[in-house]
Amino acid sequence: MTGVTVILCPEGATAAAEVRGTATGTRQFDSLVQPHHLASKAHAVVLAGGSGFGLSAADPVVARLESEGYGFDTGRGVVPLVPTAILFDLAFGDQTARPGAPLVEEALATATDGRVACGSVGAGTGATVGKANGLECAMKGGVGFASLALPGGPTVAAAVAVNAFGDVRDPDEGRLVAGCRLTPESMELADARRVMASQTPAVEHPWEGNTTLAVVMTDASISKLGARKVCEMAFGGLYRSLAPALSLYDGDLVVTLATGRVEAHIHQVGILAEEAVARAIVRAVREADGFGILPAVCDLSS
Repeated sequence: MTGVTVILCPEGATAAAEVRGTATGTRQFDSLVQPHHLASKAHAVVLAGGSGFGLSAADPVVARLESEGYGFDTGRGVVPLVPTAILFDLAFGDQTARPGAPLVEEALATATDGRVACGSVGAGTGATVGKANGLECAMKGGVGFASLALPGGPTVAAAVAVNAFGDVRDPDEGRLVAGCRLTPESMELADARRVMASQTPAVEHPWEGNTTLAVVMTDASISKLGARKVCEMAFGGLYRSLAPALSLYDGDLVVTLATGRVEAHIHQVGILAEEAVARAIVRAVREADGFGILPAVCDLSS
């Protein structure tokens, strides 16, 4: 029960990242988080399950891009820049499962610029949410996608792998959508914020591996510093839809990719990014599949 999601921008997209989590696992993020890094673009972004084992999911993507001539021109060949981030899903399904080369090759072979699959697919296959009472009282997470466009202006989309320690709330209504349940047998949500506020976690909490990974994609023409600001604003989507967001046990981060085709103001892009991230998070759990192991949102209403 693990997987990988590959976002391809082989011609290169202006790229930046904001990493706020305290349980992150990344590869080649130095070029994203440092505003003045020589490399201002990325040629793909990989999100993977498998915890630290998932970082190797970037290798087949790098190899494919190099073989097709895409990457940072060093004067001695191209070096594809493929930032990669992982989430912890080893406690769901088979803990020996890895998002290895065959899964990555499948992702590359089926990549499309069309409809984006959501729910318990890709990096969200083994994702879960609401673990304040332990995994046995959690619910299923997944991958969500949302896209917004301003008439005559930029399009801003977000793909989010939701594996949060906390609950997922409807950002507009404030009500719980999915998360921590009272007991393993119960379908009643306990409200993770109340659980966490009233209990002192053990020194070594059993479910420290979580993390929500968001990638904002836009056709707006913005600088790397502008893309970094968009990342900061996009975190508003996590704060609105995760309760709590950025817990001690999460490795939350946001990446922004901009192709630079449409003139736009950074503020416009940031506001759309926040909304797209919030919507994508809710969609991830609404379309999730528990595979008969944990309940999903569809089970609450059945």
